[in-house]
Amino acid sequence: MLTLLTSVYLLVQAVSSQAEPIRVVVTGAAGQIAYSLLYSIAKGDVFGKEQPIVLILLDIPPMLPVLDGVVMELQDCALPLLRDVIPTDKVEVGFKDIDAAILVGSMPRKEGMERKDLLKANVAIFKVQGAALDKYAKKTVKVLVVGNPANTNCLIASKSAPSIPKENFSCLTRLDHNRASSQVAMRCNVSADKVKNVIIWGNHSSTQYPDVHHAKVGAPGGEVGVYDAVKDDAWLHGNFISTVQQRGAAVIKARKLSSAMSAAKAICDHMRDIWFGTKEGEFVSMGVYAGGNPYGVPEDLIYSFPVQIKNKTWKMVDGLPINDFSRAKMDATADELVEERNTALEFLSQ
Repeated sequence: MLTLLTSVYLLVQAVSSQAEPIRVVVTGAAGQIAYSLLYSIAKGDVFGKEQPIVLILLDIPPMLPVLDGVVMELQDCALPLLRDVIPTDKVEVGFKDIDAAILVGSMPRKEGMERKDLLKANVAIFKVQGAALDKYAKKTVKVLVVGNPANTNCLIASKSAPSIPKENFSCLTRLDHNRASSQVAMRCNVSADKVKNVIIWGNHSSTQYPDVHHAKVGAPGGEVGVYDAVKDDAWLHGNFISTVQQRGAAVIKARKLSSAMSAAKAICDHMRDIWFGTKEGEFVSMGVYAGGNPYGVPEDLIYSFPVQIKNKTWKMVDGLPINDFSRAKMDATADELVEERNTALEFLSQ
């Protein structure tokens, strides 16, 4: 009997070890965010410890020599799940039959550059990438846009890929979500995992609204609301919000480089939740298509909402009461997104 059970176990192990690899593309793959991200993906932190992966690294032609070095490093990690690494500057190679796309690469804002110029440059990039997704990727592909302005870039990519469901596109506001959770945790002197259900509403920009009206803090006697745990409404309405809104700029000022380690961690959190779902009773923040939303947000936007995820499908958390303070903040960030969208769509039609 033991021999039979052992044989069955070995057979199961052999089958699982031969699982079909998934294909994951990372754009801007020679950049510093990708450098912090690729190892975590390749070793199974995102898509599972039993899931083989083919990594496709896409960047612009001048970065190909750097990509060669990244490929060598990934090879030298000797990771059992990593079946292949493909460096490329061609979208037809980068997006071919992919299961997941993490679009990190974008045109960064340069000194003296107007926001309109930034939008124009990024519309061109994400129009091309959206069209390539439409033409070459699986229709089930999950697309995460990281490159800024992330919400509007995500909208342009989605509009340029009409055969892929809008629900398959999302943009990264998990970094802001993690920042908000961490600020509350430090204030309450608890670990970050004791804070749940913070919300980032709106744009991944300085107008975003970190909302803790529905968030909870774990305490020895049970969970309590953040307002009861912090006991400082002035901080929650003032410095807390501005700290989260301005955190990216503060990191740049200190490091002389943008957030990379924390951005990579947030990307992993976001994609892992898409793949495996959110915990029962908890929700996370993601920039998703606003169509049919219950919060009065203009519909043709990618806007950050609280979502729960099951079977790789997100659903907005419905029925949360919104007070006047929150309403004003949510509307302000929506107004910015509407302006961004309208400018971007002008460029898209040219």
